[in-house]
Amino acid sequence: MTKPSAASRTFTARRDFLRRSLWLALLPIWPAAARAWFAQVMPGAGGPVINVRDKGAKGDGSHDDTAAIQAAIDALPASGGTVTIPSGTYMIDATRAINLRSNMLLQMAPDAQLTAIPNNLQRYHVIKVWQVSNVRITGGRIVGERNGHLGAGGEWGYGLNIEASNQVSVSDMHISDCWGDGIWVGALGPNFHAVPATQVMIDRVVSTNNRRQGMSIGPVDGVVVTNSTFSNTNGTKPEAGIDIEPQAQGPARNITIDHCVISSNHGTGMEMHDNVAGVVVKNCTIQGNAGYGVMTVGTAQVTVANNVISSNGLTGVTIAGATDGAQVTGNKLIGNSARFFHRVASMFSSKSTDEENRELRVDDSTRGVTVSGNTFSS
Repeated sequence: MTKPSAASRTFTARRDFLRRSLWLALLPIWPAAARAWFAQVMPGAGGPVINVRDKGAKGDGSHDDTAAIQAAIDALPASGGTVTIPSGTYMIDATRAINLRSNMLLQMAPDAQLTAIPNNLQRYHVIKVWQVSNVRITGGRIVGERNGHLGAGGEWGYGLNIEASNQVSVSDMHISDCWGDGIWVGALGPNFHAVPATQVMIDRVVSTNNRRQGMSIGPVDGVVVTNSTFSNTNGTKPEAGIDIEPQAQGPARNITIDHCVISSNHGTGMEMHDNVAGVVVKNCTIQGNAGYGVMTVGTAQVTVANNVISSNGLTGVTIAGATDGAQVTGNKLIGNSARFFHRVASMFSSKSTDEENRELRVDDSTRGVTVSGNTFSS
């Protein structure tokens, strides 16, 4: 095999540097662009408005309202409309799920609650947003059935599942007590050929006390998560607040996590893995998680900026594995590595102080990592 020339290697290195720089320059623009798009597009505007009570939903906490809510959704014309769910507790058969369709607004009262009926399945969904476009979900609560689950296996009971869909907005919702993840955003299809979710915004959402993850992100292109909380995930590993892990199904690209709280999860606060590129984590509070605050393993073009990362059990920020192109800048790193105080300090280079080693770790296997303007304190 012929080795590339020095000129070729120089060109390749420069091309890779410019590619990483372009990613990092453009990514912060995406949230503003997404907000502008979602402000202009109003699913349901001008279409009919259907109240689920008019289709037989009772909201009394005992009647199975799955069919009535689905009937209201199915009654919308293809051009779109709005389904409203007034105050009440609506029991949902998550083995069938509430299936949303394109061009609709699901508008729930703040105290409208969709409660999953206990089941024995390893996988279920309270709300599915699959292979549709132009969908808004606002308000309400989703409560899973982890406390009454009738089976023992599996970890894929979802509160809200968004797959292979485009232009989806979720706001002002509370999700809790799911057998698996509070929220999943990803793709449908086989490995390397899956159709990703695109242009998804999660805003002012709380996902708490779910069993596997607060939120998982699989193959996507364009996800913005703002002003949201992911807390107290516990029950089965990884138990992270947010986990971006598409694996071989396909790439995850263009993801921004902004002004979020990620706290008290039994695993890592936020973790990012292989086949992930273009992630910005900024202006967040990441605290009290049992694992790392933020961890990358093989991620490309990632920025961790202006966050407060404190009191996590392991290192505050870990840039590990084959991570390629990372900026860690302007973060306040306070009192991390509480679980392995002495052992963590001995793992790293003597070029940094023990205090810095407990707060920030950059492995030798990484490339293109820039660290600047961070503050460290015990």
